[in-house]
Amino acid sequence: MTRTTPSRPVSVEVVFPELAAHRGRTTRLHPRPGRPGMRDSHVGGPMLWPAGEPWPVCDEPHQPETEGYAPDEIRRARAAGVWPASLSWQGEGGPVPFMGLAQFFRRDIPGLAAGPGGADLVQLFRCPLTHGPYLERRYVLRWRRAAETEAAEDFLAAPPQLPLLRWEDELPEPCVLHPEQVVTYPWAEDDTLPAALIARIDAWDDAQTAQHGREAPSYQSDLSIPPGWRVGGFPGWASTGPLTVDCASCATPTPMRLLLTAGGDELDGDSHSWVPLEDRDPSLQGRDAIRFDRTLATPTRLRFGRDRDLHVFTCPAAPGHPPRWLLA
Repeated sequence: MTRTTPSRPVSVEVVFPELAAHRGRTTRLHPRPGRPGMRDSHVGGPMLWPAGEPWPVCDEPHQPETEGYAPDEIRRARAAGVWPASLSWQGEGGPVPFMGLAQFFRRDIPGLAAGPGGADLVQLFRCPLTHGPYLERRYVLRWRRAAETEAAEDFLAAPPQLPLLRWEDELPEPCVLHPEQVVTYPWAEDDTLPAALIARIDAWDDAQTAQHGREAPSYQSDLSIPPGWRVGGFPGWASTGPLTVDCASCATPTPMRLLLTAGGDELDGDSHSWVPLEDRDPSLQGRDAIRFDRTLATPTRLRFGRDRDLHVFTCPAAPGHPPRWLLA
């Protein structure tokens, strides 16, 4: 099934014509639980991984744990609709295999930037354990040429066994994707847009709230950046405020570009206008029309910090330079 974003509640370029110069596009991925294969773009499915190639491992020191959740137990509990039982930690330290979170083929995802050497498949991994007193995470981005990788003689049947996970929402639910390109505009704060335009947007938001109350559209929630997993477009800065993201490996004056956003939620209290038409009751209006369930709000079951998204940035001059990862 396709997913179709409803028309925006307000034509933002009619209200703010100067936003036309800042218009962008993002590809909403609309993950939904399913059974993706290794040759599919997905979140939480099997990685296309040649059998003879070493799986990525994290060999940094990890935060010690006392208990956790076994991945197989998490899967069984989800199927039964119950909370998984926690187990005593049995880890012995040493290198830990990274967990595959997602993979995207350019043939499936409009707007996905090319990688180094024309790579057209990108795979995202996360260390299943935390690091340091602030429980930091480590990520890996692996670029490939899809045709060369698919021509391998044999593929890894299953990734290495994971340790216990600190939280239940560490394990991704296998999801198929329904890519859809939509128009998007920059976050309106600090210097992301001209100061005079941001002031007009803020004043317009206040007037909308005074006139329409709870159902009032706002620029940040309804007109600029959609929630959830998406490729390209502009980052949202709800938790941190806008940040400057430069490449640490070269002197290019152009800021790093947003490759993808891994969203913890596809739906929250402020983003109901973005819920696809296919997930609505056509006989109802507004919030009341949403066919709300967990597979709509958090289909991947993943979290990236409290009420935050993971933004992955790459160098525009040399996409092979180390990416940067920001929670915002």
